[in-house]
Amino acid sequence: MTARTAIRTCPLCEATCGLVLTMDGDRVLRTAGDEHDVFSMGFMCPKGATLGELHHDPDWHRRPLIRHRGRLVPASWDEAFELAGHLVRGVIERGGPTAMAAYFGNPISHNLGGLLYAPVYLKALGSPRLFTASSLDQRPKDLVNALLYGDRFTLAVPDLDRTDFLVVIGANPVESNGSLATAPGWPRRLRAIRERGGRLVVVDPVRTRTAELADEHVRPRVASDAALLASMVTVLFDEGLVRLGRLGEFVTGVENVRRALADLTPERVADFTGVPAASVRDLTRRFAAAERSCVYGRIGTTATEFGTVTSWLVDVLNILTGNLDREGGAMFPLPACGSPNTRGRPRLGPPPRLDRFASRVRGLPERFGELPTSCLAEEIDTPGEGQLRGLLLISGNPVVSAPNSERTARALASLDALVAVDPYVNDSTRFAHVVLPPPGPLQRSHYDVHFTTWAVRNVANYSPAVLDLDPGQLQEWQIMCRLAAAVEGRGASEADIDRRHAEATARAAVSAGQTVDDLLAAVAPRVGPERLLDLMIRSGPYGDAFGGRPDGLTLAALEAQPHGVDLGPLRPRLPEVLRTPTGTVALDPPLVVDDLPRLRAALTSRAREGLVLVGRRHVRSNNSWMGNVPSLMTGRPRATLWLSPADAARLGVHTGDAVAVATRVSTVHASAEVTERVPAGVVSLPHGWLHDPDGVRLATARVRPGVNSNRLADELVLDVPSGNAVLNGLQVQVTALRADEHEQPINPLTLM
Repeated sequence: MTARTAIRTCPLCEATCGLVLTMDGDRVLRTAGDEHDVFSMGFMCPKGATLGELHHDPDWHRRPLIRHRGRLVPASWDEAFELAGHLVRGVIERGGPTAMAAYFGNPISHNLGGLLYAPVYLKALGSPRLFTASSLDQRPKDLVNALLYGDRFTLAVPDLDRTDFLVVIGANPVESNGSLATAPGWPRRLRAIRERGGRLVVVDPVRTRTAELADEHVRPRVASDAALLASMVTVLFDEGLVRLGRLGEFVTGVENVRRALADLTPERVADFTGVPAASVRDLTRRFAAAERSCVYGRIGTTATEFGTVTSWLVDVLNILTGNLDREGGAMFPLPACGSPNTRGRPRLGPPPRLDRFASRVRGLPERFGELPTSCLAEEIDTPGEGQLRGLLLISGNPVVSAPNSERTARALASLDALVAVDPYVNDSTRFAHVVLPPPGPLQRSHYDVHFTTWAVRNVANYSPAVLDLDPGQLQEWQIMCRLAAAVEGRGASEADIDRRHAEATARAAVSAGQTVDDLLAAVAPRVGPERLLDLMIRSGPYGDAFGGRPDGLTLAALEAQPHGVDLGPLRPRLPEVLRTPTGTVALDPPLVVDDLPRLRAALTSRAREGLVLVGRRHVRSNNSWMGNVPSLMTGRPRATLWLSPADAARLGVHTGDAVAVATRVSTVHASAEVTERVPAGVVSLPHGWLHDPDGVRLATARVRPGVNSNRLADELVLDVPSGNAVLNGLQVQVTALRADEHEQPINPLTLM
């Protein structure tokens, strides 16, 4: 067959790189970075190169599976939906809608159909009990965004391409490709800061690959970021370095912040952070003096016991130095598909949706309609009124992702109805009664609704499907509509569900002189996610307003530009981006300020015995869902326990030795890797690995199952304001093992 070329945006992580696929029939012969992509300009990481390999993974199921006599066996779609509807309706009949819940994993954010159509199932279910991976990752940042700016998706991202002084704290974007700051090619963008005379400072206990690029590497104690940033704020006040500039007219609460943090000086917190007071003062002065500065923090700051306070202080530092909403500082993107801060009345909005209900067992409050995933297992395994007995998993693997994996696995195994929309039988879906597989990544269209909301440049890229569906396959949006119809019963159909969902989207886009029918007619004959996306783009900030702006953007215009449309650099958006009750940025939200006494108590009461565990990332993996691609799993073992030379000598451990790592909830065995990348007192395991229990159908991942740091996390320990899990800064005990004590064979590959 004649080779052809397909242009597509990679859907495997937040970087959104453009790819050029050389195809022969349905096979990918070669994958390269798209040099003409308006955003990535040729950059591609190892994951993108394996898109074809992932699509053709033999463990990616193409037919539904149902549980029969204790085993998951192939079934027709009709059989699968009939069983799913029967099981879910049975749970609701016995315990009411709240006996059912849903869990959404990270991959749904990379999937246009799944992201736009997951709400149809929630509406059909009628239950408020939703759990997502966000409370294992970014919930503190979501909460701070909502409290300061009015919506959790109003996120200030670093203006990487114009900053003079970037402080990266608790993040390793060289290996993670960035997070909550969409930017393909982080390594070259960070190097460019230095090349134009700027400065890159990395604050991280671990010597990551990002730290190796930095001009300075500050190594505080693990989980002390809140105290360190608070002390920098006190320097700004004490030394007269606060410069609000144009922000002064719509920022309030500055004096309250000064009083709230006054005693957390660099001198007071130095013993806790491990960073000398003189170094903190010097860094703060240089940050404040730079023309264009920015602090950027990620999961190392959010998945800790003071994640919300730390996330707040990142914004406080950017605001007090006048670096919010200005070139080279922290700026607000303007996505083509719109966002909550592009709709409604500028500046003014209702208070954030918080504390409307709570979890049954611990009474943990909801955040944005979601309960903390850390309480998922107890909601299932604790008897009593309101006990959770059914769950829909969409692209999620909570057994690997959530704290206390063993309890989560036992809980899922006990459910009366577990329905999964997932291509794999993994650590979580192995317990399912029904598995509904979506098509492969080359068989579905793609647009990054979420990640353009957080991009460091305003761009828009749409990718049509590269391959047709196989006979009998369904798109993910069709799966969600049919599943909703099966739950609703009463003769509901996929078309009914899709039409209602489209009408709701059109209703939100209607402006003066328009009707819902007018808008739906304008985007006809599109159906499914393309219909919704066209509605969103045409009513968005660059859109054609359904003919009102003839030169405006439409989905058809994006289809004609396969390399994307460059909508320009970030530009100032304050105050119109706000949606707060006062129309200002209230810098002193009580929910955050009231958590400061807990931080002060930790300064003096924290035990420093034992070792502290942190997670880590690798550019070849993406959480728990890229471990079955053979070419990504080659090379040296990566699921090892990093120990410092000093700790290894004290424990009598050498590289390659077996060690046990223990917390209250679990003990795992791993191979040791002695390295100076971690300081004394700190050990590191990657997260997202496991994939070896009985019932998992992941051939490659089972050969190299590794060790999962989340298995050691305690589900009872949370960041209090947000309910986010604490996955970093775990106190652990490490002991050497004899070879015959190891629970699985040591990987024979030599560590280098």
